[in-house]
Amino acid sequence: MPRSFALPFVLLALSASCGSSGGGDASESTVIDTLTTAQLVGQRIIYSYPGLTPPAALLDRIRAGQAAGVIFFGENISSPSQIQGVIQQLVAAQQESPVTAPLLLMTDQEGGQVRRLPGEPTLSEKQIGASSNAQTLASQAGTGAGNNLLGVGMNVNLAPVLDVYRKPGDFDDQFQRSYSTDPSVVSQLGQAFISAQQSLGVAATAKHFPGLGAASASQNTDAEAVTLNLSKTTLRNVDESPYPAAISAGVKLVMASWAVYPSLDKNRPAGLSSIILQQELRGRLGFTGVTISDALEAGALQAYGTSGQRGVLAAQAGMDLLLCSGRDISQGDDAASALTTALQNGQLDSSSFNTAFQRITALRNAL
Repeated sequence: MPRSFALPFVLLALSASCGSSGGGDASESTVIDTLTTAQLVGQRIIYSYPGLTPPAALLDRIRAGQAAGVIFFGENISSPSQIQGVIQQLVAAQQESPVTAPLLLMTDQEGGQVRRLPGEPTLSEKQIGASSNAQTLASQAGTGAGNNLLGVGMNVNLAPVLDVYRKPGDFDDQFQRSYSTDPSVVSQLGQAFISAQQSLGVAATAKHFPGLGAASASQNTDAEAVTLNLSKTTLRNVDESPYPAAISAGVKLVMASWAVYPSLDKNRPAGLSSIILQQELRGRLGFTGVTISDALEAGALQAYGTSGQRGVLAAQAGMDLLLCSGRDISQGDDAASALTTALQNGQLDSSSFNTAFQRITALRNAL
């Protein structure tokens, strides 16, 4: 099963910053000039690995300056001390790299059933949303998540989920991953979580733009293509409604979904759509931070070729970071190779590529 964020892994099995980060400065432009194409491309790739021990090849990519970061899943974690030791290895490898910006070290620590680390936040989003002191609990969850990640050396949380669920037991609600059916409640609580966590220096990720709240229990983008036939009015007034509050709170990253939204773009999933990423998220809503894909190996992308081909399409659409969360680092290598070729032959615009690099570097340096 793909290890993306749409379908959680329960904790028992241990498997499944404050301002915006737009643009770049002169020092980041100077860094670009010192990097090889392989190194420049590597700053777009988030790697993963199987088991408890990072393979030598991953450490080699990091030392060579060819990786932006690493995502950790339950299978990578046996205890806080164990994953802390792994992270120390990765950081030591990064210190040998020509790229000085810190690695992005991330996981899904949403709360409730979706936690890769034991401990906070123990309440699910639904439990928080249903409580009488929801705002306080959402803030406490953000603080708990931030402190938990900081304790082992991570600096990015792929949370909170800002989906507005529709019916009991639907895709988000079956794992209690949505605060509410009321978009204003989701807005308030998501903003509280983001602000509290990012005040500790751990970046938050709002997901899954423009929203998976209308997906039924069987509509899982991990497994198959999903189309959500919602009007543009519903998408903007309900599903996208929590994002302005998140952006106002300075959310560092936004993850796009792999569902298709015909009222916005009938041809491409959100994460491959320049209409949704550039016009809707950046243009209409004004997001200037870092965009990150959901898992490139997701079943929803079966029609879009290899991981490399998918990565090129995502980058062309305006995706900054590519999440290579398969069970072998070759997936990240394939994406990097395809991006290198696309950059060299003009499939990818070099100016846009450098702008994405600058956004990512600004985020990393802020951590």
